[in-house]
Amino acid sequence: MLFRCVIAATLLAATSACVKSPETALQQLMEARRLSADLLVQFTKADDASNRAVMADTDESSIGFAHEAEDATQSIQKDLDALAPVLTDLGFSSEAHLRQEFEGRFAEYRTLDHTILGLAVENTNLKAQRLSFSAAVEAAEAFRRSLGAVVPADQLKDACTSKALVATAVADVREIQVLQAPHIAEASADVMTRLEQQMADAERDARNTLNSLDRLASSSSRSKVEAAAAALDRFIAVNAQIVSLSRRNTNVRSLTLSLGQKRTFAAACESSLQALQDALAKRGFIATR
Repeated sequence: MLFRCVIAATLLAATSACVKSPETALQQLMEARRLSADLLVQFTKADDASNRAVMADTDESSIGFAHEAEDATQSIQKDLDALAPVLTDLGFSSEAHLRQEFEGRFAEYRTLDHTILGLAVENTNLKAQRLSFSAAVEAAEAFRRSLGAVVPADQLKDACTSKALVATAVADVREIQVLQAPHIAEASADVMTRLEQQMADAERDARNTLNSLDRLASSSSRSKVEAAAAALDRFIAVNAQIVSLSRRNTNVRSLTLSLGQKRTFAAACESSLQALQDALAKRGFIATR
């Protein structure tokens, strides 16, 4: 009789170990729903912060939004790790599959987003634009002012020619300035090469014109021609920096990836998360495995 009692107690203990209490099962189901909802919230935050990092107009803003995106990404990974054992314990194989599907898609998204954020925080196109609007303008204006003070040695004979040479040299520098904006915005390396050739041609013409003007200038104006030449050298040096930054094209590349491939990856991730939420919403009360 005692032996039978021991066997019965053992079987009861084993059965109890395999049966969830209603409260435990309900709590786990609610936790699974909470985690799946938070996954969608955090993914939306990460994607939005990444987009704002790409669109930001300062280094500080880009870096700040990139950090926000990374924080949300870390939260997504924590939710994924916490959800896995809950679904396994509940025996929800279809939901577990949807979770794994999202995890795989999110890995692809995260790899691409890491590249995008790395490009966005460099802001090379924005830096090129700032140089174009600041240092390049200052050097170009110094060039124009210096040339405007040049007086020909023979004013009766060469006054008109001198003015025409000044206007031509200034126009050549203005042409380079005008070409900077399309170069900064351009995504094609071939088009940038053509723009750079136009810049080089304009620089050559400006220097040739400056040499012609130097031969006409009065002795007292030679210092103005030299000042103009120095200003032109500064302008060309700044332009070289602009071209170098523009060539890296980090803002253009990050925007292109963000509006293209990343949107496809994001849509796939959101689809998996929505399917997971819908599947969990249809689950009723589960008392046993």
